[in-house]
Amino acid sequence: MRREKGRRGKKKVCSFCIDKIEQVDYKQADKLRRFMTERGKILPRRISGTCARHQRQLTVAIKRTREMALLPYTAD
Repeated sequence: MRREKGRRGKKKVCSFCIDKIEQVDYKQADKLRRFMTERGKILPRRISGTCARHQRQLTVAIKRTREMALLPYTAD
């Protein structure tokens, strides 16, 4: 299933920018879980649709949440 040449999909919009969130909080584990795979990996920008600034904050927040044992490093 290839896309036609020159055809692009719909641009994803950053959910943090829509909600006007300045800082991504590491204590909201349920919200951060949405940006991880079932295996525990952090989703890249092109898949999650976050902007560059919030993606950097998101990565740091997920790593802090893992360190605090609110999120797992890997799936069981």
